[in-house]
Amino acid sequence: MSKTALITGASSGIGAATARTLAAAGYDLVITGRRTDRLQALNDTLENRYGIRVHVLGFDIRDRFQTESAIDALPARFRRIDLLVNNAGLAAGLEHIDEGDPLDWDRMIDTNVKGLLYITRIVSQRMIADGRGGHIINIGSIAGVQAYENGAVYCASKHAVHALSQGMRMDLLGHGIKVTEIRPGMVETEFSVVRFHGDRRRADDVYRGIEPLTGDDIASVVGWIVSLPPHVNINDIEVMPSAQANAYLTCRKEDESEQ
Repeated sequence: MSKTALITGASSGIGAATARTLAAAGYDLVITGRRTDRLQALNDTLENRYGIRVHVLGFDIRDRFQTESAIDALPARFRRIDLLVNNAGLAAGLEHIDEGDPLDWDRMIDTNVKGLLYITRIVSQRMIADGRGGHIINIGSIAGVQAYENGAVYCASKHAVHALSQGMRMDLLGHGIKVTEIRPGMVETEFSVVRFHGDRRRADDVYRGIEPLTGDDIASVVGWIVSLPPHVNINDIEVMPSAQANAYLTCRKEDESEQ
């Protein structure tokens, strides 16, 4: 009997890469996000390439009622969720706290914290009722353990993910539900484009002079974690580009064109 994974924020980046990795491993998938056109294209690719079943859910994870209604309406063949990958998240803005935009703060807190809580609550209830355990993987960030200048609210939201992951591990222990947090460093996806409100020049400059991680790199970590025996749980794991030591220190190569 195949297993089913639900991946939030699956329309691009780490989420889409994770969908490809899990599809290759034989998982049926529920892929969620707001950009249903991208999700549908991914659905078609995965079903044709891997012969698995995929169900697309288009909703805004920041809205609790949308989230609960979407999960409640899942077709019978997708209602048993074995693996939840909480990937949906974003950064918005990069300013000192006194210059920050409260609308950006709302987007980050509502997505990174409240959205994760909404989907985790309803899926974990399903896992407990089913009585066969399960696995929840939260995509956190190095910002969840190291704050940095201009990123106070984003870092606070990812600190919350770190704390929630630890709390979930304890709360769900007796139900046989495993919980893992993955904390990536620099990953080149749409993350910085979103943070800088579409300014691609500023986004590209974030990764100037280094080779960052890719969505596929993080997806391969997810694939390894779920391949481990049932009695093994990775509580948390930090994954960095070779050129990045922590949230503050990177080793950038000089651009030869500027020499």
